[in-house]
Amino acid sequence: MLFYWFLKYVAIGPLAKLVFRPRAEGREHVPADGAAILASNHLAASDWIFMPMCLRRRVTFLAKAEYFTGTGLKGRLRRAFFTGAGQVPIDRSSATAAEGAIRTGIQMLEQGRMLGIYPEGTRSPDGRLYRGKTGVARMALETGVPVIPLAVTYTPRRIPFGRKLVKVHVRFGEPLDFSRYEGLAGDRFVERSITDEIMYEIMTLSGQEYVDVYGATVKKRMDATGASASDVVSRLEPPVDEAGDRAPDTLAG
Repeated sequence: MLFYWFLKYVAIGPLAKLVFRPRAEGREHVPADGAAILASNHLAASDWIFMPMCLRRRVTFLAKAEYFTGTGLKGRLRRAFFTGAGQVPIDRSSATAAEGAIRTGIQMLEQGRMLGIYPEGTRSPDGRLYRGKTGVARMALETGVPVIPLAVTYTPRRIPFGRKLVKVHVRFGEPLDFSRYEGLAGDRFVERSITDEIMYEIMTLSGQEYVDVYGATVKKRMDATGASASDVVSRLEPPVDEAGDRAPDTLAG
């Protein structure tokens, strides 16, 4: 735990603030204590650095198991780094593994932790916001904790000598309360509705274009065919007249 605060306030935090000038908005929506889910978009590998930097509380993330399975000195150092930085390994390779990840998240929330989650399940392949996976809804329903939607965005800015950096903006939305669905955990239609509501709020905060396809599916097709994300999405998405009621353009999802 001490390593987490060392990274935040000594090793990484001060330099990151100086260079990238992260700006936070809506921090009053994040509870000062008690369990909660922070549901974020996922544009860059650095997202997990900038969002916790804006909060006084420690944030625990569910991270892919590959970060913790390396061998040799490099593997041990990376494992120690991510563990000390507050990340918990999860296996995302199968449906059974996904259920285990959900149970791990629920355990963290039952301990009163602040849990950071990327509902898309992977980084965006092209900067757009992709369909959310329903694990976040399951955790919210089984624990009864609020979900705080948020968005991390990056704006290019010029610095002297022709160099370029990005300015980081973190926006926290109002907490979402799903107590009206109490007792309905496991109902896939309810969990999809809740997830779409969360994604709608993230879309509003981030200003991203929404794509009603899983980002992981798009990445697999891109790797297999060499096609761009836009080309893959155009083949996967249903026609506009069929998909209109599926995109989260209203809070009803």
